[in-house]
Amino acid sequence: MTKWMRLLALVAVLSLVAAACGDDSGDTGGGGGGGGTTASGDPDDPTITEVGVGEGEVSIIAWAGYIEDGSTDENYDWVTSFEEETGCEVTVTTAGTSDEMVALMQEGAGQYDLVTASGDASLRLVAGGTVQPVNLDLISSYSTVDERLQDAPWFTVDTDGDGTTEHYGVPYQWGSNVLMYSTDAFKGETPDSWSVVFEEQTLPDGKSNKGRVQAYDGAIYIADAALYLKATQPDLGIEDPYALSQEQFDAALDLLRQQRDLIGRYWHDAFVQMDDFVNGEAVVSSSWPFQVNFIEGAGKDFSSVVPKEGATGWADTTMMHTEAPHPNCAYLWMEHSLDPTVQGDLASWFGSVPAVPAACDGNELLGPDGCVTNGIENFDQIEFWKTPQSDCFAPDSGAVCVPYQQWVTNYVAVIGGR
Repeated sequence: MTKWMRLLALVAVLSLVAAACGDDSGDTGGGGGGGGTTASGDPDDPTITEVGVGEGEVSIIAWAGYIEDGSTDENYDWVTSFEEETGCEVTVTTAGTSDEMVALMQEGAGQYDLVTASGDASLRLVAGGTVQPVNLDLISSYSTVDERLQDAPWFTVDTDGDGTTEHYGVPYQWGSNVLMYSTDAFKGETPDSWSVVFEEQTLPDGKSNKGRVQAYDGAIYIADAALYLKATQPDLGIEDPYALSQEQFDAALDLLRQQRDLIGRYWHDAFVQMDDFVNGEAVVSSSWPFQVNFIEGAGKDFSSVVPKEGATGWADTTMMHTEAPHPNCAYLWMEHSLDPTVQGDLASWFGSVPAVPAACDGNELLGPDGCVTNGIENFDQIEFWKTPQSDCFAPDSGAVCVPYQQWVTNYVAVIGGR
């Protein structure tokens, strides 16, 4: 896309995001918004009480690399066996950002069944009434999920305010965003700071980083700038990169405007980013382990690191549309997704961490050290994506933070000003 086409596309997404958020506050609390809507129209009853015969298909919105059928690499296939066992044919729509996922789900009533939503989208989907509670009694493997994820706040909500928690999905995978870099450009050195993407500097190959940097094409990337400022400008007092005062938010925007002169592309398509790196058009960027694994596996000279300032990250949840056209196949897929072999194969392919710890033991593709390599010990050090709220995630504190809608409008302005 040209920058103006991309700008128009982002503005279109923004209008849908605003609808999902409901108002200018950006709050995504459990009450209101139709979050408890079920197919029967009664929020006190589960959508279905037992899983019946599959309807023959299931439609999933997913991140690139999350639903593999062996067509990319024959060793990575957790779709074919599911289709053979259940008769549910899997179709996948790939999304590049959480905002795109929200927009697709908002538009996709009666079209999509499931979405692999990150924490910066999940509660927006709940607040917008777009996803329904999941009946955990129908997910027999749920008890095998990592205990740190089973009741995580990014997909569980007290919708009625009575202390009863509803689960709006099933954990899928988690991990950190990483700094991907060309080992040729860095001459065998390992960059230790996000400064290489935020500040102009000469890289070890003797060339400037200007024009060879990429940044994520999503408003949640503002948190990456805030995390860097938390370490480098402590006087700003940033504690949570998703709960920013106006002063802190403005400082993050200033850093992103400074970064703009370094950017060759704002990426959201994982495969386009890989092409840019392989072609030498980019040498350093925030990225996902998926891209790093993919191009390293192709024998290319790239690597990644979590810099000293830490990293943002994602904990993704498979969530079900309130008007899912194939609920039986959807429940069958959610159960299948928690199989340790599926979890381990996916973690090996994507470079993520399984939601089911048992997947770390004995998985042929992941290997004995795969979960450690992918960062299972880093859970407490990751700033997981979540939707910024005006109450700073502390409703009784009186604090005021910049809500997510303003993150989107301002990030559009940053990108549009290139």
